[in-house]
Amino acid sequence: MRIALVHDWLTGMRGGEKVLEVLCERLPEAEIFTLLHVPGSVSPAIERLPIHASALQRLPGIGRYYRECLPLFPFLVERFDLDRFDLVISSSHCVAKSAMARPGARHLCYCHTPMRYAWDQFDAYFGPARIGRVASRAMRVAMARLARWDRATSGRAHRYVTNSQYVADRIRRYYNREAIVVYPPVDTSFFRPTDAPPEPFALVVSALVPYKRVGVAIDACRIAGIPLTIVGTGPERSRLERAARGGVTFTGRLSDEAVRDLYRRAAVTLMPGEEDFGIVPLEAQACGRPVVALARGGALESVAAGDTGVLVADDSAEAFADGIRDAMTRAWDARAIRRHAERFGRTRFGDEMAALVDAERALVG
Repeated sequence: MRIALVHDWLTGMRGGEKVLEVLCERLPEAEIFTLLHVPGSVSPAIERLPIHASALQRLPGIGRYYRECLPLFPFLVERFDLDRFDLVISSSHCVAKSAMARPGARHLCYCHTPMRYAWDQFDAYFGPARIGRVASRAMRVAMARLARWDRATSGRAHRYVTNSQYVADRIRRYYNREAIVVYPPVDTSFFRPTDAPPEPFALVVSALVPYKRVGVAIDACRIAGIPLTIVGTGPERSRLERAARGGVTFTGRLSDEAVRDLYRRAAVTLMPGEEDFGIVPLEAQACGRPVVALARGGALESVAAGDTGVLVADDSAEAFADGIRDAMTRAWDARAIRRHAERFGRTRFGDEMAALVDAERALVG
């Protein structure tokens, strides 16, 4: 059977790419279609499959500004020629779910989230305070058009799978579709504890984009008097660096080994934003370290309050600072935290997805 994997873009190994990585390992015969591929930015398991990129790939320096091409994405994803394939599996947080399979083929979508900026987080990305009043007004028109297209094309996938009950609710609300929950994979064989005691600093591992609310972590650590290390890059980095007053280290992108070392050393890992699920908290927990997370979204499914971390009900920096102080003064059971994370391992994810893929294969016309 000929299988196409459609992914929005390949520019780094974030949560969506870790889902794609397991799919690539389980489906070595597949071919990948993506809007943009930055060679060397993703794992060898992904890179070794044939990768077909959209016309964006031909633009000079596109890796630096591809997000600004968002209005073109619907046109580009619909240009993918998938007529050779019997099964399309999309890994989508933007437009991949709208790829068009041929008649008689099946389309299984692992939807990480409906587009945040087109639906319920417009102001965080394109509000007047962020891009100016005139530009925001223009983007509101463009995002309304994109949301209409997103809803209109939601029927192109025959079955939806997603990463949490929280996102399943969003899929139901925006697409009027039901979704099966398969929690995303955490590499618990790689992220493992050590016997070394934690050091008195907090850690954020995140793309530096508005909805992650990394600024709240910076303010909370300043209030709590705790040093903070921030791993990651993105369009918000310059603004966040200007806002940080000291005691904050920005590392940029690091190797997996370096990130694992920081998980093991940090007293606590922070997740101040409302996440669809959040791989980072589980990677930290796999290393036996507690998490302080906002008590919304996927954190309610990945963090066991009081056992593997602290859930903060209020989204203010002051409340988050209280959560950090609470976590720093507790005696945590690293083995219990680790056992919780093991429930979300890569083998479990691969097996559950393989069963769904086999069910779709049986339905191919």
